[in-house]
Amino acid sequence: MPPWFADPRFGHFSNDPSLTADQIATLLEWVAAGNPAGNPHDAPARPQWAEGWNIAKPDVVLPMPKPVTIPADGDVEYTYEIVPTHFAEDKWVQMAEVHPSSPQFVHHAVVYIRPPESKWLRHAPVGVPFTASTLSDPQERLEAHGTTSDLLLVYAPGSSPDRWLDGMAKFVPAGSDLVFQVHYTTHGTPGEDRTSIGLVFAKSPPAQRVITLQLNDHAFIIPPGADDFRVEVQGTLPNDATLLSLFPHMHLRGKRFEYNIVHPDKTIETLLKVNYDFYWQLSYKLAEPRPLKSGTDLQAIAWYDNSRHNQHNPDPDSPVTWGDQTYNEMMVGFFDVAVPANVDKQHFFVRK
Repeated sequence: MPPWFADPRFGHFSNDPSLTADQIATLLEWVAAGNPAGNPHDAPARPQWAEGWNIAKPDVVLPMPKPVTIPADGDVEYTYEIVPTHFAEDKWVQMAEVHPSSPQFVHHAVVYIRPPESKWLRHAPVGVPFTASTLSDPQERLEAHGTTSDLLLVYAPGSSPDRWLDGMAKFVPAGSDLVFQVHYTTHGTPGEDRTSIGLVFAKSPPAQRVITLQLNDHAFIIPPGADDFRVEVQGTLPNDATLLSLFPHMHLRGKRFEYNIVHPDKTIETLLKVNYDFYWQLSYKLAEPRPLKSGTDLQAIAWYDNSRHNQHNPDPDSPVTWGDQTYNEMMVGFFDVAVPANVDKQHFFVRK
């Protein structure tokens, strides 16, 4: 544990926990021999964990100021909470981990970096939960789900914290707010949640800035009963970047997902192919970061099972479109890239 869903024929990943054939053979021989103990003097030192965290002890923990009340049943609209960082100086984040206080209710959480000059949700309340439908500004209601703000971290079932290599980090400008967007699901009993994020800062300014990009398709319609429905999206990198990790996201009908490079001669190079599991949404971190030139054509392909053979399918008799709730679907291929430290997300998309 945790399970691993990547097809071993494509790519190599630093967080792959799979055992080799030799390791499995060694374990079987040890079991067959009656599980003999080794020499205690040969044992490695016990790992030292920061209590309550899977990253190093955070330099700062930023919780949502007010807990969110979750009803016993029904749909819960995406819930937002704006958290001022009060950072007096720019910060470079090398590690980050999201901590729901009640993870049984959290379908996913996204933490956005809202720099001081951003106009996104500027009329929204600060420090208290709100939803798009409660906003008084009609334009902000429309823009709540769509932002160009960079992602600090995405949390989903089974996902792991971010730990960037030395010389790489995410940038949080002085005076920024963090915008928590949390999707809660109900389970028959009421509850509450107060999600927080822990941050570990880089010891010195890095040479490269990490930004999170995505390929997505909002316009698909999965027919009733379709057991292998394909959705594809492509895009070209506007500038040079180094590919670091890949994180596919679908809902309960998600079946398979792959990322490819489409070369100029139309040959396909597969970077990752996974058998998707909604309950273990993993980020696949490249063992060797991959430099990509501007103009590189990236492709993401998702397959869905909307048939009765899918034991998690809420309704195989209905067509399925994009939507927030788990009985809807999504098609998002997140990926992290490193760019020079002085390049922000907006400038990265300015094509030369």
